[in-house]
Amino acid sequence: MITETSPQLIIASHNAGKIKEFQQVLGTHWRVQPQADFGVTEAEETGSTFVENALIKARHACSLTGHAALADDSGLVVPALDGAPGLRSARYSGSGYEDNNTLLLNNMAGLQGASRHAFYIAVVVLLRDAQDPTPLIAEGRWHGSIADAPRGKGGFGYDPIFVPEGGSLHAAELSSAEKNRVSHRAKAINSLLALAND
Repeated sequence: MITETSPQLIIASHNAGKIKEFQQVLGTHWRVQPQADFGVTEAEETGSTFVENALIKARHACSLTGHAALADDSGLVVPALDGAPGLRSARYSGSGYEDNNTLLLNNMAGLQGASRHAFYIAVVVLLRDAQDPTPLIAEGRWHGSIADAPRGKGGFGYDPIFVPEGGSLHAAELSSAEKNRVSHRAKAINSLLALAND
């Protein structure tokens, strides 16, 4: 049970969907708070990899709050599009999730079968303090394919057009509990927890 003496963990994100997922999965281990509660603004993501961007965000939150911080950098990778949207997943269209989905579907028009393979990737970083020389870093991947049209009202990001491997439901049709069990972020967090307990 989480109490006032439980360790505090700052989520280095302003993404409401990510924060909710982190709170649901990590809330039994730490007192989880979003960085906005401390007036922390978004860090500038200048890295060239998911790992670099996650480290930048976690260190930024640690520096400004004085608490341990967790950050992730995640995205959708479509090998047939040379890895796009990739690092630019959240900014793919420049105007929000719905337009991102529309642009991706347009860019994949005509692609069939294995060419529609895609995977979500999440890299999660935990820093105990801003100068932590041994950050905990974990990665998770969630394989699937891109559907021809969006479906479902849950989740966020590309969930309406992402169909997880081995199923027929779109990610946006999964319950929060199911998504938190199988998603890229869930896998990364579970790996991180194993490292934290090692």
